Amino acid sequence: MANVALKNIIEAPMAANIRESANRIWLAGLGAFAKTQEEGEKLFQSLIKEGEAVEKRAKATAEARFEEARGKVVEFRGKANEQFDRLEELFQERVAQVLGRLGVPTQEDIQELAKRVEALNQSIMALKK
Repeated sequence: MANVALKNIIEAPMAANIRESANRIWLAGLGAFAKTQEEGEKLFQSLIKEGEAVEKRAKATAEARFEEARGKVVEFRGKANEQFDRLEELFQERVAQVLGRLGVPTQEDIQELAKRVEALNQSIMALKK
């Protein structure tokens, strides 16, 4: 029995130390959890603000790129229209040259002939009187 009593006397402070250490570890864990929740919310709100700022910058950059692209499209469209107009002029010139070689009268030639026919009609009417 003396051994059991001696053993209990030695183990009691060790058990108390172990319980105290376990309790302190438990409390430290609870404190860490509370701190993480508190800091986590602050971090979360900070991340939201940073995300909003990044989104705003990205939208501004995208809009700037869009406007730049729109300007280039307008510029390209203008150049394409100029080229198309020039191509149309060249085509009309070529067609007119071919028709001239074939002896096909132009609109100006027909208008001139119409004027001459009208003048001849007036001369004939004058002679009839």
